[in-house]
Amino acid sequence: MTFRGHHLRVTVFCLFVGIVGTAMAVGQVSKRAFLLPAEVPAPANNKVTPERTELGKMLFFDPRLSGSARISCASCHNPTMGWSDALPTAVGDERQVLSRATPSIVNAAYNDVLMWDGRFRTLEEQSLGPIRAPSEMHGSMEEIIAKLKRSPGYTEEFDRAYPGEGVTSETIAKAIASFERTVITRDSPFDQWIAGNKSAIGDSAERGFALFIGKANCVACHQPPNFTDQGFHNIGVRGNQDDGRFAKVPIRVLKGAFKTPSLRDVTLTAPYMHNGAYQTLPEVIDHYNRGGDEKANLDPNIKPLGLTVQEKKDLATLLESLTAKASVVVNLPTLPQ
Repeated sequence: MTFRGHHLRVTVFCLFVGIVGTAMAVGQVSKRAFLLPAEVPAPANNKVTPERTELGKMLFFDPRLSGSARISCASCHNPTMGWSDALPTAVGDERQVLSRATPSIVNAAYNDVLMWDGRFRTLEEQSLGPIRAPSEMHGSMEEIIAKLKRSPGYTEEFDRAYPGEGVTSETIAKAIASFERTVITRDSPFDQWIAGNKSAIGDSAERGFALFIGKANCVACHQPPNFTDQGFHNIGVRGNQDDGRFAKVPIRVLKGAFKTPSLRDVTLTAPYMHNGAYQTLPEVIDHYNRGGDEKANLDPNIKPLGLTVQEKKDLATLLESLTAKASVVVNLPTLPQ
């Protein structure tokens, strides 16, 4: 067996486990399992430092990384909009309307796969993907590197952040990824509750949590600690024609399947679903309560739930408690000339 063949078999097995949701037994999940690890993961060759995150912030907000020099990473990942854009689907180069919603980058540092179809495995890979994509930022790495090298301010910043490595596509990717690793939320009322503050959430949210891990079985896919199993599921969104993960891994069960998003700061990231199908959390809950709409290739975890009006309200209250009360404050960087 070749390594490639072995890797494919392992990948298929892991994807299958994620799809059927066998990792979490209904009602058997401790609330403390949702405590995020204190240490934010980072690769050995790109440990987070103040110099790297500051450089990454500059690049993240700099429109010169796009072909038009009019859009930046922050154009879609806006910190005032839950690090998304509040649009049903993203808008890219030359105002082109894309087919998928902009995923939030909140807590993306904890993910092993990124993007709706899982095309990237690391933040370093992901950071360059939209920059290079013709329909998104439409940037040329050769031109971007030339621009940055002509800037004394940027060359100094790269020397401080990555001594001896210079301005390259790799250091650009590492710097942006380092900044993204600082976009972490872990102080919501729910987080305070699971850490021991019994008054941080009310009775309705507590009942919602019992439903989340029990009758509603949300935990089958939205698993601890980051409310995602990092798997791919077809949840039966009405009218969906997007192949999703199937386009990357052509296995029948992945037809129309998309990555499970985290639910942290979820009240800030509407519209919801990969195509922005729903504007409100009650609409999302109703979708799951009726067992989805499109039944072809539907994930086996998606089935009618029989939630009462009160139970749906309690579940919504829980989801609202996953948003941190403190506003995200991002001091915009001064961009080098």
